[in-house]
Amino acid sequence: MDRKQFRLSGDGGGNKGRRSNFKNAGFIALVVLFGLVVYSAFNQPSNLKSVPFSQVISDANNGKISQIVVSNDELQVTPKGEKTATERSFKEPGSSIYEQGLQQGKVSLTNKPQSNSGNIWVGLLTGVLPVVIIAFILLMMFRSAQGQGNQALSFGKSRARLYGNEKDKITFSEVAGNEEAKQDLEEVVEFLKYPKKFEGVGAKIPKGVLLIGPPGTGKTLLARAVAGEANAPFFSISGSEFVEMFVGVGASRVRDLFNKAKKNAPCIIFIDEIDAVGRRRGSGMGGGHDEREQTLNQILVEMDGFEQGQNVIVLAATNRSDVLDPALLRPGRFDRRVNIELPDRKARKDILSTHFKDKPVGKDVDLDSLAAKTAGSSGADLANIANEAAILAARHNRKVIDNEDVVQAFEKVAIGPERKSKVMSDKEKELTAYHEAGHAVVGHVLPDSDMVHKVTIIPRGGTGGVTWFIPPEDKSYHSIIEYKDVLGRMLGGRVAEELVYGPDRVTTGAGSDLQKAAELAREMIVNQGMGKKLRDQVFHVEEGMMLERMVHERQYSDETAKVIDDEVEALITEAGRRARTVLKANMKKLEELKDALLEKETVEAEEVLKILAGSHMPKEASLY
Repeated sequence: MDRKQFRLSGDGGGNKGRRSNFKNAGFIALVVLFGLVVYSAFNQPSNLKSVPFSQVISDANNGKISQIVVSNDELQVTPKGEKTATERSFKEPGSSIYEQGLQQGKVSLTNKPQSNSGNIWVGLLTGVLPVVIIAFILLMMFRSAQGQGNQALSFGKSRARLYGNEKDKITFSEVAGNEEAKQDLEEVVEFLKYPKKFEGVGAKIPKGVLLIGPPGTGKTLLARAVAGEANAPFFSISGSEFVEMFVGVGASRVRDLFNKAKKNAPCIIFIDEIDAVGRRRGSGMGGGHDEREQTLNQILVEMDGFEQGQNVIVLAATNRSDVLDPALLRPGRFDRRVNIELPDRKARKDILSTHFKDKPVGKDVDLDSLAAKTAGSSGADLANIANEAAILAARHNRKVIDNEDVVQAFEKVAIGPERKSKVMSDKEKELTAYHEAGHAVVGHVLPDSDMVHKVTIIPRGGTGGVTWFIPPEDKSYHSIIEYKDVLGRMLGGRVAEELVYGPDRVTTGAGSDLQKAAELAREMIVNQGMGKKLRDQVFHVEEGMMLERMVHERQYSDETAKVIDDEVEALITEAGRRARTVLKANMKKLEELKDALLEKETVEAEEVLKILAGSHMPKEASLY
């Protein structure tokens, strides 16, 4: 939809809102008017003094009253010496004033005919106005019920958002990295642009392309780029938007979505997070009849039931392809799978250059160095770093982003913001310095560990300090020796506390380190087959919801589970022994790094390497 259409839609919404406001204001005005009428009818103001009827008769017979004006049962009395009536009284109804004691000729008596015009209007308003208000309320209730009925009728309609007429379309040139994935998707663009070219040689257009990759790698962005390159309508919907608490709604929305797509062919349907509805059937507690599985069944039917020449391609994205139903992945449904991995160093530099392209960047900013540090980061992480760097520059009232802004943004995104406001005692600072120095010394000495990038005792995120290791290059595979060195590095902080303060003086500061070490050790044994007794055996546990894990039977015996626990314990024990051996042999270096941390709070890589120069690894800690 172009901008002109957006403006028209916006005006219509504004008019509707103004009409609604006008109706509300009219209803309030009617209620206020009705209240005023009732108030005026029953609260007529009067300046006349009310006196008893007996007193009026007595004063009249004694010559104290010059005139009495009778209006039905009300008497308006003018005492002698007054020009107008100042008193009023009420006589007994049903008889004349003479019958009630007034002597004739004693006072001037005038009968005033009763005017009914005011009473008619009051009666009319008090009688008719409530009817008008009630009718107005009923009309509003009817229209509200009619609107709810329309919503109920549209409950089974698809909520997919249609793109395709925007002026700012995304193309492949704006998507940095993912070159292999872009090449695979370029064929999809050709299918949509030139279908006759493929049909002429008997090729069938693929019905579905599944984008698989970790979160933040740009799956949705690539899908939008396919639509932009093909210049085709693009229906976008999330998998969770199909399923509601009402049975049959999901399947109805699927049918409506595919019907809309066929009417707009050639076009693209993009289902984000398809694992929300595409999980393997029979894995839930509801058997094969729950709402999610009915929605999946309808998707399967629609994808396999396309008519020839419709030119509708389904793109779907997920980071959990292992839980998808096999029927979704067979040819005829999702014919192609495009793996989108985390970017390598070159791709990270291209992504960073794209995000910094429209920002004022100083000459000292080294994106190549930043790309080297950000190993394992996704495209979304890199975009966040660029944005945080711009925020930091603006916060310091600078018009250009310098390298310090970029470094701080990277560290903030990677490990959390600094908490300089947290007050630590001298004892806590010393303990933290020993802990972080222990990580650094063990990680520096063990040969297959990564390089020390920075050590700080300034609290960041949820940690009291950070020792940062960065690999010199991207790695796709890791050996047992590398993992064992990483385990030793993780336990270096706890072991340093133990050696300096004693076994019973260790603190909770190593809790996160111990948890990560246990997770890595279990990953080595269960999923990578790196144990001694269970070498080359994998006991992968299906990930998913807790309920599903409880339902599925474990694929190994209790005896094997005991062996796994023993293997994990052996790895942790060995890592602790190696870390203890390294630190005992390099206590002087540990003290030097601790002193530097207490003095400066943060020690960069160059200074860490200078302090730890000459440290050595004893033979007892070697794995070779």
